[in-house]
Amino acid sequence: MVAIAIPQRPSGTPWAHHLARLKSASRKLGEASFFWYETHFQSIAVKVLPGEYYVETEDILIMTTLGSCIAACLWDRNARVGGLNHFMLPEGSSDDGRYGAYAMELLINEMLKRGATRSALEAKVFGGGQVIAGMDSINVGARNTAFVLDYLKTEHIQVVSKDVLDIYPRKVCFLPASGKAMVKRLAPTQAAALQVQERAAAQRAAPQASDGGSVDLF
Repeated sequence: MVAIAIPQRPSGTPWAHHLARLKSASRKLGEASFFWYETHFQSIAVKVLPGEYYVETEDILIMTTLGSCIAACLWDRNARVGGLNHFMLPEGSSDDGRYGAYAMELLINEMLKRGATRSALEAKVFGGGQVIAGMDSINVGARNTAFVLDYLKTEHIQVVSKDVLDIYPRKVCFLPASGKAMVKRLAPTQAAALQVQERAAAQRAAPQASDGGSVDLF
């Protein structure tokens, strides 16, 4: 599975036209990516699944659900452009967006294409939960968290807020033009759909095994 770049809205293109394009793209991508009107937030929304990323300059709602996976939300307050990725493991195939290093590279490069400046980027980081009991020896969430924080430090990208580790799955919403992020910690009993994904990630990781800022809750 390679990383999927969800089609961006060309500058000046009306949302009605873009949504038609997105629906066409979603059919081509299968069930991996989809778009809808989120009535609770009264906003166009896009869901980002493992291996995907999305960058935008308007405050549509970028959403994802995380267990041990990580979502990095990057924002340039000057260019008012933001993006979110979703990766499952810290390292692996160099051309697969499910792995951290490539996922971060894809997101940063797309941010720069959309007008961001590397030196102006700031980050909010979510996920890395241990949502399946009894996997302490592998602890994919802790490894993902350590990777992304180290990566951002190396790239001199300030982490302004984070909600990571613990035992909770999380639902994350990010508004890319304003940089606002919202996170909801889900009850462990709500993690059933994530557990298949978590176990798959753990199986891939097994051979290798041996707070600042503010985040809104909703």
